[in-house]
Amino acid sequence: MLWPMAPETSTLKASDGSTIAVHHWPAAAPRGVLQLTHGMGEHALRYTELADALNASGWSVVAQDHRGHGASAASEVDLGQLGPDGWPALIADIGAVRELARAIAPRGPLVLFGHSMGSFAVQQYLPQHSGGVDAVVLTGTAALDLLEPALDLDAPLDLAMFNAPFAPARTDFDWLSRDEAQVDAYIADHLCGFGLDVDGAKGLFAGARPLAASNALDGVRSNLPVYVAVGDMDPVNGQLALVHPLVERYRSAGLTDVELKTYPGARHELTNETNRKEVVTDLLGWLDARFTIA
Repeated sequence: MLWPMAPETSTLKASDGSTIAVHHWPAAAPRGVLQLTHGMGEHALRYTELADALNASGWSVVAQDHRGHGASAASEVDLGQLGPDGWPALIADIGAVRELARAIAPRGPLVLFGHSMGSFAVQQYLPQHSGGVDAVVLTGTAALDLLEPALDLDAPLDLAMFNAPFAPARTDFDWLSRDEAQVDAYIADHLCGFGLDVDGAKGLFAGARPLAASNALDGVRSNLPVYVAVGDMDPVNGQLALVHPLVERYRSAGLTDVELKTYPGARHELTNETNRKEVVTDLLGWLDARFTIA
């Protein structure tokens, strides 16, 4: 059995002086680099299996632990703590990591992959910075402004609230995946399972609201390929009700290559789902169709 490769880990200093942990899974003969931005209440090392599959197809992978997450948190007490200016800084971190990713892999395309909270950060990053990336992948995503009415932003975000559609449930996190072993591994991971502080959550949603404006995406270049992949039983997208408007916004903004892939029965974490091999195969096929293998 081949075990997934452990990444190389380094740190970078963010513009506000914060230390951000960055993980790098290098491909032996890289054709490009995929920059991964993970979700809320988790960390980048959970994507080692995905990185291994990407490496095998020639893609190097670079991923930061978001501030308040994983190795970027000073201690477990700091998990989920972004602070008043933390959300805009988290988005700025994407640009800093992009520069590092480009330095690590100076040739070939750079693909920006965002999952869940990471996808919302990518959505907010793109209007000003789409010229710096060659393609975008969004998973576990939605039009976040349409989710806001269902939440109380004066309280810390509790991820277990997304479990309601699956009650009575085996655990508080059955909404993540149909694979019970993956759910149990998440629960056992002391770096998983938390939400954001009030300031962080308010920043997240404040950044999402402007994207509903008719001209909000005018800054995104029209030939940027965008791949949106979701499960149709993911409560974050309201069983697809909140993902179709997101796709339509990109298409209405003039983007000519926007693809939506939905997986029947799948929940939030597609790369940890029971059909994850299918999910990864589809992702690699989408990349191959847009970036010729040298």
